Amino acid sequence: MTVCAINNMQAQNGYKNPVIRGFNPDPSICRVNDDYYLVTSSFEYFPGLPIYHSKDLVNWQQIGHCLTRDSQLPLQKAPASAGLYAPSLRYHEGLFYVICTNVSGGGNFYCTATDPAGPWSEPTWVDINSIDPDIFWDDDGRTYFVTQGDEGIRVAEIDIKTGKIVAPERLVWGGIGGRFPEAPHIYKKDGYYYLMLGEGGTEYMHSVTIGRSKNLYGPYESCPLNPILTHANRRGQANRIQGVGHGDMVQAGDGSWWMVFLGFRVTHQFAYYHVLGRETFLAPVDWPAGGWPQVNGNGTVSLRMDVPTLPLQPFEAAPVRTEFNEETLGFEWQYLRNPVRENYSLVEREGFLRITASPYTLNEAEAVSMVCRRQTEHDFTAATHLEFNSLNDNEEAGMTLIQNNTHHYDLLLKKSDKNRIIQLRVRIGSLSYIAAEKVVDGNKVLLKIEGSPDQYSFYFADPQKKEYIELGKQDTRYLSTEVAGGFTGVMIGLYASSNGKSSNAKAYFDWFDYQHGE
Repeated sequence: MTVCAINNMQAQNGYKNPVIRGFNPDPSICRVNDDYYLVTSSFEYFPGLPIYHSKDLVNWQQIGHCLTRDSQLPLQKAPASAGLYAPSLRYHEGLFYVICTNVSGGGNFYCTATDPAGPWSEPTWVDINSIDPDIFWDDDGRTYFVTQGDEGIRVAEIDIKTGKIVAPERLVWGGIGGRFPEAPHIYKKDGYYYLMLGEGGTEYMHSVTIGRSKNLYGPYESCPLNPILTHANRRGQANRIQGVGHGDMVQAGDGSWWMVFLGFRVTHQFAYYHVLGRETFLAPVDWPAGGWPQVNGNGTVSLRMDVPTLPLQPFEAAPVRTEFNEETLGFEWQYLRNPVRENYSLVEREGFLRITASPYTLNEAEAVSMVCRRQTEHDFTAATHLEFNSLNDNEEAGMTLIQNNTHHYDLLLKKSDKNRIIQLRVRIGSLSYIAAEKVVDGNKVLLKIEGSPDQYSFYFADPQKKEYIELGKQDTRYLSTEVAGGFTGVMIGLYASSNGKSSNAKAYFDWFDYQHGE
């Protein structure tokens, strides 16, 4: 199996942000001995909740997903940016816990595992209507469910064996007045309960705030440094990183404190578009005994962090080419909603990924026939070798750049009367059109997409000649969150569709390349 490795090349005594690149929002972290584990949100994608491992907090490698079975993760007909919201990852008395919300089915739950790589248990459901849950264990052995409410952060005691509520919810703190108080985490340190949360909404006014109390239920005193992390101020206004917030803290083995949090990289300074989604960033925290935590000195971060780190232990970089020689896809690949498994095979033809066309199109909130992976940098090249034996004009297969079901660019091969054609199709909101098309010979073609901060360029080539021809360009901003909305990032997909009709057309992908710049 191909393991998705994030190989972060650092300057001396420093590192590059983000530490997990591409659509990986809402990070939550825990440490067990010298190992660090982290989970991020996955929304309508399956399997759900990627799990990462690190030895140094800077270099991360994906080791699995928390939710890998349909019984754990029902996503049927989940709209774009629905599904799984804001997980927490905790370790207690030999068990790992992932606490999360499926807004498309079931609500709040937690799963457990003895190994964070899995397998994970079936969900234990908690009958509390909220999002962004966490679990906190107090020194007296009691367990508390901590969640977001419209008016602030709420706490309820639960039975950790059953998920049943054993004491009523209580509102404990509303933050400092920012909208959407969310992402609560409680830490006990130096006799205080510290309650950290995100405020301002997960856009440009996002921030991290913190309060403390001698009592779990409050009242909570606001930190005089609040917000302790934000770029919604003069110091952060020109930063390529925006929307920082939704943090979680961990104490390293050497006693140092660190925060992981989400943010997004805009395409240019002062150009307020982002297409990569919200990513996972890292910052050092100064947290003196009896005092308040201070993030990176002044509550801002940078793409290059010139700070001391733990001893760095990088992973081997992921290969550029996926050969589809394994019996399962690597962890970097995901489906859109619960997959129809018979539509995919890695063993039907050795060295090929077979995708059978689904009647569903990329415009629908359905289980489309597609596998996809994250766009992780603005500058990238993605390419594949496609063989598609279509017999009918309604059948198509190819590559897509998809932000959601109403915002995507498709580079596809299809039959049209007696010809086979390559098309570049655009779907932006209610606008859908064919931007360009060319007649090609045969049913085998090379497809390539090149990305830059401003444009995507689309190419095709005869597999024998390997001379790429540009079919067209499209602006990146129409796939940005600012245009498309939602909480995810652009995914690069391989797909097949019969556009509403039954079909047994099969697309065979020989390999897939993904290469990115800095």
